[in-house]
Amino acid sequence: MNNIIDFLQNFGAVGLFIHALLDAIIFPIPAFFLQLSLSAMQPESALWLATVGFAGSLLGTPIGYGIGKVSGKHVLGRVMKQKWLDSASDLFARRGEAAILIGSFTPIPFKIFTILSGCMNYPLWKLLSYAAIGRALKFYVVGFLFYIYGRAAEDMVDQALTFTLMGVGVAITVIWLLIRKLRERRKKNEYQPVKKKGDGGEKQYALDKTN
Repeated sequence: MNNIIDFLQNFGAVGLFIHALLDAIIFPIPAFFLQLSLSAMQPESALWLATVGFAGSLLGTPIGYGIGKVSGKHVLGRVMKQKWLDSASDLFARRGEAAILIGSFTPIPFKIFTILSGCMNYPLWKLLSYAAIGRALKFYVVGFLFYIYGRAAEDMVDQALTFTLMGVGVAITVIWLLIRKLRERRKKNEYQPVKKKGDGGEKQYALDKTN
């Protein structure tokens, strides 16, 4: 696998695009590592590399989704560690949206979530929406660090970036879940008075019709 990454590295941004696309489909090593390597070599192009990686990841997402529809967990079981698969399946079963957002930040390969989405008939448009948010943040956090700090960002990434990304991912997910819960509660509160008014209106209409 390292030989493949070294080969893709020779093609620069094009290699990162291919790696990010495959990362969402079947390749077991996240494109994150190739992005780090290329950004350290060309910090002035770090934001462009982040954009290329993000685009490749989004393009590969529906392909991974299609594989999930056709082959499902059989494919994942052959290319992924069982502990990753079990963890992702459990999280996805309980909170699909949160699983996608968190999966965009954690070391769990993102292809698990694209393929699981297909397995579980999760709406493709939702997968693309949440994947766009999570993957953009992950790629661009790395891109901005290298663009601002240059090669010095490599030490920052090695020491703390993984935990920072996970923390940001969890924070975003918690905020999103709170907003969703507040919206559901607001809709419920709005629905109750309307329902009562409708019942009264129906009774009044029946009374008028009888008269």
